Amino acid sequence: MGYAQLVIGPAGSGKSTYCSSLYQHCEATRRTIHIVNLDPAAENFDYPVAMDIRELISLDDVMEELGLGPNGGLLYCMEYPSHLHLEENLDEWLTEELDNYMDDDYLVFDCPGQIELFSHVPVLKNFVEHLQRKNFNVCAVYLLDSQFITDVTKFISGCMASLSAMVQLELPHVNILSKMDLVTRKRDIEDYLNPEPQTLLSELNQRMGPQFQKLNKALIELVDQYSMVSFVPLDLRKESSIQYVLSQIDNCIQYGEDADVKVKDFDEDEDQD
Repeated sequence: MGYAQLVIGPAGSGKSTYCSSLYQHCEATRRTIHIVNLDPAAENFDYPVAMDIRELISLDDVMEELGLGPNGGLLYCMEYPSHLHLEENLDEWLTEELDNYMDDDYLVFDCPGQIELFSHVPVLKNFVEHLQRKNFNVCAVYLLDSQFITDVTKFISGCMASLSAMVQLELPHVNILSKMDLVTRKRDIEDYLNPEPQTLLSELNQRMGPQFQKLNKALIELVDQYSMVSFVPLDLRKESSIQYVLSQIDNCIQYGEDADVKVKDFDEDEDQD
């Protein structure tokens, strides 16, 4: 059985930086992971790339040939049917690449930042299903820039975006507030890590018109009663923070549960003591 993280989130949320820091952390702790680039627009990496989607298709080529902008070109790369595109070539490309890895290897997929890809376009969902057919346990790691969470409306917006990805991908989710090392007033962020529902509702009603009160109440109840969305803060300056996030993800995909239990052998003298 293999293990995989699908690292998703809006553009600029710190996905590639997370992958780089995770690789360095695992290297320091003598743990092996393999980072996979799924972004046809990527240019530079701070980590060794184990697999690279740009071997299949490049955003620059699509933009030049079809006259598309960056966003439209990337969606074209990932979604529309053609002999060059990811979804059409998924089985052949991924199967060939995965043959280079053992059954218990740990892969981290660095995904593009276009929110459409993990909210309603089916390509990443199909990608996940292919991994699962290959006997991979997969966890979605959703990154949201902590500097974005400055008021209740943005917090709810972030929750709904994460929830949309959860519904679309149907995977265990670990939601991360990234770039905590750049936040100057951490107390403001802490209020949203364990939010009080009535406080959120009151703040939301103050910021929005009275016609939205029923909608506000429904949104707060969704976030609170079902515990659908919660965020783990990540400070890349602290190894303990990276380790905590990694442990949450490992728990979701049951990494290490198949390992042999190590039992210490006691000498007779120690036993008598």
